[in-house]
Amino acid sequence: MQRPYIPSLKEKADMIDKVSTNLDINDIYGAIKCRWSINRNKYIVKPGIYALGNPDASSLVFVTANYKISFDILRKNLSGINCWILVLDTKGINVWCAAGKGTFGTDELVAKIITTGLTNIINHRKIIVPQLGATGISAHKVKEHSGFSVIYGPVRAEDINKFISNKFKADDEMRTVRFNISDRAKLIPVELVGHFKYLLLAAAILLLLSGFGMDVYSIDRAAGQGLISAFYLFTAYLTGCILLPLLLPWIPGTSFSLKGFITGFVVSVIVLFLTNNNYFELQIYAWLLIMSAISSFISMNFTGSSTYTSLSGVLKEMKIAIPVQIIFVLTGIVLLVVYNFKQ
Repeated sequence: MQRPYIPSLKEKADMIDKVSTNLDINDIYGAIKCRWSINRNKYIVKPGIYALGNPDASSLVFVTANYKISFDILRKNLSGINCWILVLDTKGINVWCAAGKGTFGTDELVAKIITTGLTNIINHRKIIVPQLGATGISAHKVKEHSGFSVIYGPVRAEDINKFISNKFKADDEMRTVRFNISDRAKLIPVELVGHFKYLLLAAAILLLLSGFGMDVYSIDRAAGQGLISAFYLFTAYLTGCILLPLLLPWIPGTSFSLKGFITGFVVSVIVLFLTNNNYFELQIYAWLLIMSAISSFISMNFTGSSTYTSLSGVLKEMKIAIPVQIIFVLTGIVLLVVYNFKQ
């Protein structure tokens, strides 16, 4: 009886999809669209194992998420390294966020080691996991269930070559999580697009309410005050989406909702001072409340994209902040309606 043919490690390696360290125009264009929340949930790569360069059985294995930007950043920074990239199914979420949600986790890593047949491709039992994924990966459990030892790599993919040359040891700089103004600015487009439909809805509601008064309803009043309302809403919107992330470290407070409220209040005072003559009208107080609340709410949503808070901290903050924000907005709307009926 003829024995079944068993491919060698090299033959198995040759069957694996290969990728390059060079990003082409489609990769760059796709990343730009993703940053602006265009098909962001579909910007993924197929989970599994990929060959970069010409790896062999002794080559390193790097682990990442199937969010394509994460995948592309990793492969771009592996120039000159023949290695394997093991992509986990994180549902299109980046490493850091997926680790917090549990999709970049121990179970998924062990499952991918098994289903990809990694043990039949390489002759060692070591894998390199990004440090930002450490919250989801338990090294001792991975070792227990798969036999693989986890090496936690640097925070930034750009430090990988230095990390390897340093005998897989990260210095303090490699372990430091930076969240500078450039990192924060990259998150602004998706925030702008993500909330825009709610801005339009709020503007439409206030446009409708602006027409009510002693004469029951006035289209001219609705049009006039509606434009002013849209301007104030848009200002609060930009404050929460742009000003807060850019000025984040310098704004007082620890919670994002408080930082957003402070920023929104300061901006609203400046804008209302410049656009009004009577500073004691109910309309002024109404917009102080509404603009501050909107800025606070949008700023609070930014917590999911930052390194400043944990999931438990966000949930705790929401329980306190959201009721206050709702009260502020409703009180402001009531004051606007009362103001119209006094005219």
